[in-house]
Amino acid sequence: MLHLVCGKIAAGKSTLTSALRQQLNTILVKEDYWLARLYPGEQNSLADYVRNATRLRDAMTGHLVDLLQSGMSVVLDFPANTPVSRAWMRSLFEQAGCAHQLHFLDVADDVCKSRLHHRNASGTHEFNVSDEDFALFTRHFVAPAPSEGFNVVLHRP
Repeated sequence: MLHLVCGKIAAGKSTLTSALRQQLNTILVKEDYWLARLYPGEQNSLADYVRNATRLRDAMTGHLVDLLQSGMSVVLDFPANTPVSRAWMRSLFEQAGCAHQLHFLDVADDVCKSRLHHRNASGTHEFNVSDEDFALFTRHFVAPAPSEGFNVVLHRP
C-alpha cells in the first residue's frame, strides 16, 4: 500500500503519516527531513522548493518502487497538493502495481495558520514558514478532483 497525503501547510499531514507508519511492514519517508539534510540553507523560496523537491523525487523514485514491490507499505509524507505532484505519486503505485490511498486533510486556512504559528514557536519542524509563505504555497494548492481517479480518504477536524 502506498499512502499519500494532501493538505495545506500545517493541516496535520505529518501527524497523520506518523500514525499511519505504525502499521506492520510500513516505512515512512518524509520529504522535509530529506530536503533539510540534502539542501541545507537552500530552501528560501517557492522556486527553491520546486527545484529541490523535483531533484529528490527523481532520486527516490526507483527506491520507492522497489520498497513497494518488495511488499513493504510506504507512507509518503510529501505533499500531494497539485496535479503535477499527484501525477508523480501515481507513477509510483502504477509502476509498483500496488494499492494506494490519498489522505486529503481538508482543514481551514485559519486552523492551519494557528497550527503553523505553534509549530514555528516550538522549533520542532525542519522549516519555519511565514504567513506570507503560507499564502504563497496555498495559492498553488489544488484539492484532488474525482476525475484524477485516486482512492481518497477524507479527513476533517
